[in-house]
Amino acid sequence: MLGKRQPLEQLAQQQWDLLVIGGGITGAGILLEAARRGLKVLLLEQTDYAWGTSSRSSKMVHGGLRYIAQGDVRLTRHSLLERERLLKELPGLVERATYLFPLRKGVFPGRWPMKAILWLYDFLAGIRDHRYLNRAEVEKRAPGLNTDGLTGAMSYTDALTDDCRLVMRTLLEAARHGGLAQNYTRVTGTQRVAERFEVSVTDRVNGGTTTLQARHVINATGAWADRLSGSESRVRPLRGSHLFIDPARLPVSDCLTVMHPDDGRPVFVFPWEGVTCVGTTDLDHPEDMDIEASASERELQYLLKLINTQFPDVTVSRDDVYATIAGVRPVIASGKGVDPSKERRDHAVWESDGIVTVSGGKLTTFRLIALDALLATGLIDARAHRSGQKTREPMYQPLDNAPQAVQHFLHASQDDQGFIEWLLDNESVVHLDDLMLRRTRLGLIKPNAGLVVLDRYRALIQQGLGWDDDRWEQEVQRYLGLHERFYGVPGLPDMERMAG
Repeated sequence: MLGKRQPLEQLAQQQWDLLVIGGGITGAGILLEAARRGLKVLLLEQTDYAWGTSSRSSKMVHGGLRYIAQGDVRLTRHSLLERERLLKELPGLVERATYLFPLRKGVFPGRWPMKAILWLYDFLAGIRDHRYLNRAEVEKRAPGLNTDGLTGAMSYTDALTDDCRLVMRTLLEAARHGGLAQNYTRVTGTQRVAERFEVSVTDRVNGGTTTLQARHVINATGAWADRLSGSESRVRPLRGSHLFIDPARLPVSDCLTVMHPDDGRPVFVFPWEGVTCVGTTDLDHPEDMDIEASASERELQYLLKLINTQFPDVTVSRDDVYATIAGVRPVIASGKGVDPSKERRDHAVWESDGIVTVSGGKLTTFRLIALDALLATGLIDARAHRSGQKTREPMYQPLDNAPQAVQHFLHASQDDQGFIEWLLDNESVVHLDDLMLRRTRLGLIKPNAGLVVLDRYRALIQQGLGWDDDRWEQEVQRYLGLHERFYGVPGLPDMERMAG
């Protein structure tokens, strides 16, 4: 288990084979793959695990139909094989879901082009899940969907997950192999000395500083990668935002891919953790990366227009939105100034003065990205890299002494005392927002920032984290301030919603 954070002095007393900077899914994957090979490896995250992009994605473990359209069949195949691996190894956490792609008269792509794409998609995955639905079947499966020009839909399957729980499950597995991870520990500088690196770090909980020694360093900080890479900037930060909507106002049972009336971009409307999620947007994000990303009024209106165009009888407003979430994608810039949605989502690995940087890529292929990063350091050779790509050896084993909810992660947002108690004991919770926004999603999928849940579990949380009443009040105010500023509804302050 991850357990409690360790003093910096204790970390400084050890000689590390590899230091991984960044606690998102890429860093977690590298930690696991390195630890499985017996390396002495440490991961450091400057804020909380999955605080950045890896808790703010579209929650989809998928092959990516767009890659077939772009002619990148190889990337699609790798993604689909990894999807099937995760479905097999992490039932409950990664679950197959039905997707519907509505077809409309005179709108590209039509039935037969989509059928050809989906035939190839299933063939690459080694399954056969796609089929055509006529208009009557679509109306039954997606009641309230705009029927103007509707001729039917193509049905296929991909997978959904809780992206943050996938990160935590990967970190827990790495810990089982001897890997060590620590959150709220910022790397402030790296210096190469002979055959080793001296890495300056600061503990953001108690303010202590020290220098760590490591043979190799991998910068896996995603959208923050340019800060530590030591090379010219390569990352184009793109923001994607989602709305979490009252399911009573917008009930859906399948994942719908619908086109926005303004720009023709595909947007997903799908059921997730008991609410309806709508997203995503795709905009350049020039803001300060040290400040949490948040959905803008422009993005809110964009997604509300999509909903009310595709479901004209519902009339969803900002009052029906429980919360918002915005993530910054670490897209490798093409340098061509193209539209954000047309940038490729491939990952890149590069080296500068011994530091290996990895950024970009897809949630689904994090294991393959990790292998590429380890190859670049020389910690594995080309033969081991090829073997790792092709292996069928399971990545994940059952967790010892974990309750049923943790073993299968059926719903990371569940309101369950045993589950929350286990999280407090085993997953390095430092602040209340760690628990409410990442370890669970109760602050996103419950009305009023989940205050009812906090009231119910106050004593349990205080006891588990050793907080007195003053610390509790400080943490509640911190959490509510963060929720209102970065996860609330633009133009509708949380306090106003709660008072209403």
